[in-house]
Amino acid sequence: MELQGKTAVVTGGASGIGLATARQLASSGMNLVLGDIESEPLFAALEGLRSEGANAIGVVGDVSKEADVLALRDAALAEFGTAHVIFNNAGVGGGPAIGTPKKVWDWVMGVNVDGVINGINAFVPIFLEQNEGHVVNTGSLAGLGGVPGMGAYCASKFAVVGISECLFHELQLSGKNVGVSALCPGFVRTRIHESHRNMPDELVNYTEKPATKAATGFASAAVNAGIDASEVAIAVETAIRNRLFWILTHEHAAIRTTEQRAAWMAGGPPPGINLEKATKP
Repeated sequence: MELQGKTAVVTGGASGIGLATARQLASSGMNLVLGDIESEPLFAALEGLRSEGANAIGVVGDVSKEADVLALRDAALAEFGTAHVIFNNAGVGGGPAIGTPKKVWDWVMGVNVDGVINGINAFVPIFLEQNEGHVVNTGSLAGLGGVPGMGAYCASKFAVVGISECLFHELQLSGKNVGVSALCPGFVRTRIHESHRNMPDELVNYTEKPATKAATGFASAAVNAGIDASEVAIAVETAIRNRLFWILTHEHAAIRTTEQRAAWMAGGPPPGINLEKATKP
């Protein structure tokens, strides 16, 4: 896929992987439409991108709300006439399988899963009609194997990987020039461990529980030991250009996780958890 002059829409675009990828795609000549729930970081990101020569606009919104994602689509159409890439990247962390309140599960699934569904519904019909486009959905290594203390997050990312695989097969059957990628990174230096900053007010007391604070501290250490978001951005651009489905920035860990799971299914021992492997490419 040629990127020069095309338009990319990036959710969660004000920071982390979203912003790094926006910057990477802008360097290849793409127009940008950034969506984010945080207005001040979004406007700061836009200012920085424009100072670097990017042609970029932004829309404040919550990807868990269909109307907000449709507004993002409409902004892209109004400004640039169409879109060619949707990067369903906005995401939040969550709690363990034991003891996480249902309302926290709903919040995590709303952002991480409904956000992807809303992005697909808003943009894939456009891509099919114009016979050109690419979808990138942010999963995780946690969408390839269960991790203790991350039940809600793992559930959401397993869902994203499953949705992406189904979409791949449907697009193959359509015969259209539209692709999809599943991004499954390990730990990346982002603010995902601080995602409670955008948690609904009625759920904030959950973050004050000792177990939640301990999990957040552990996640912070792992994330800060991870790779730079710019490395992920390069991999995402490569996948878009070359119509690659899997984007595995921590390939060894991803493949080993899958191999161990297959062996477990065949009667072998359960997989071991080595989070250090998920911090290095």
